[in-house]
Amino acid sequence: MSDILKPVPGSSADVSHLQDVSRARFKGAGAESGPLARAPKTIAETGLTQNFLLELVAKSVLLGGKTSLTQLVQRLKLGVGVLDAVVAFAVRERLLEIVRRGANDIDVELQLTDNGRVRAAEFMARCRYTGPAPVSLAAYEEVIRRQSVTHRFVTRPALRAAFAGLIVKSELLDDIGGAVNSGKPVIFFGPAGSGKTSLAERLGKLLPGSIAVPYALAVDNEVVQIFDPLIHQPTAPDEAPGATDAPLDARWQRCRRPAVISGGELTLEMLELRYDASSGFYQAPPHVKANGGLYVVDDLGRQRVAPADLLNRWIAPFDRGRDMLTLHTGMRFSMPFDVWVAFSSNFSPEELGDEAFFRRLGSKLYVGALDIEAYRRVYDQRCAELGVDSSDDAFQYLIHHLHMPAGRPLLACYPGDLLRIVLASARYLEQPALADRSSLLRAWNSYFAVVGDNDNLPPPHGASEWPAKKLVAG
Repeated sequence: MSDILKPVPGSSADVSHLQDVSRARFKGAGAESGPLARAPKTIAETGLTQNFLLELVAKSVLLGGKTSLTQLVQRLKLGVGVLDAVVAFAVRERLLEIVRRGANDIDVELQLTDNGRVRAAEFMARCRYTGPAPVSLAAYEEVIRRQSVTHRFVTRPALRAAFAGLIVKSELLDDIGGAVNSGKPVIFFGPAGSGKTSLAERLGKLLPGSIAVPYALAVDNEVVQIFDPLIHQPTAPDEAPGATDAPLDARWQRCRRPAVISGGELTLEMLELRYDASSGFYQAPPHVKANGGLYVVDDLGRQRVAPADLLNRWIAPFDRGRDMLTLHTGMRFSMPFDVWVAFSSNFSPEELGDEAFFRRLGSKLYVGALDIEAYRRVYDQRCAELGVDSSDDAFQYLIHHLHMPAGRPLLACYPGDLLRIVLASARYLEQPALADRSSLLRAWNSYFAVVGDNDNLPPPHGASEWPAKKLVAG
């Protein structure tokens, strides 16, 4: 034990409290069998340099003012042994000073010296990151390898459970199962509104379990933030099996396997490291944040970049399982590309125009219009979800008097969209939410921009004969 943590006369050495904090942080996280490493006991075991940790400690104290060692442990997610060595070095360098000793070893309060405040301000000007200490790229690679998404496969019962509640043809579900087990990217294509995005998003349910996600990486003394609270969902302590009494590395957060979605806003620049000059550190691109999980590129072909350019960006990562990224200093480095990618597009694969890329796709799955029976099931499902009453007469009117004459295919999106308009109108009129002929007609004309009622007047109530017109699948 160093001089910094030397007990005050008459007190007993006690660091068990902070070890208990570390154990509680990952209780149930499966440390013995899972990828979480044991907490580093020395600076060398962190994978970071002493100077890097010194800067992190100095910036943390600069922000917090007088800071206890306990607070540093909680902020930086490092153990007492590591921080003791860093603080002792900072005191010797006259950057930190001890302003109070408490009743036990860890009850120590620190503050910056005058010289320390100057140096800390310089550190802060270069990089404002003050979160949990990063992990090394080598440690990240090892954890990704051990929890790889490619180790998972799906069976028919598991797939059908994951897609429960969606109206999907049995044949398409089986095709999806094969696509998942191939481990290769998949593309869902078909008309807009057919349910491609819903299918792609549901794929995330096929990746159960949890993984370890670092708060940040250190690459050439630069910080790359990985953990994103908008993407990564920490698991509750009782959701991860295999509790252990050994303190684990709190720089990792146990999370559900991520599912990340990018849409028409996606650009090539978004697939690279995003450096913020004002903060001095990086945000990882979306496919890196999705490592160990699912990455969905929705509405492929609608982005502001040519589809071929976007797809060619991933040819090498798909082939090699690694991606090349570049720091603003010009340094290039390689990191794991361990993510299952799904695309959805309103265009057919050949229209997207890159044969070299599509050879690398495992499956190209067409999602089209529903038959009348399936469409009825979607209609009834949406009525129940939205609290809208309806009848068989209203549904038959929707099919035979609205869809068929207009040649509109029975796409999965239409029932929900139309019924939401019915519900909104009913609320406005302070009437019960009822989908009948007249309310469906008004919703139809509003949704499809039909000018006036024209000849779309409902037949007399109770009419059972409807014109037999062919439904166009479009």
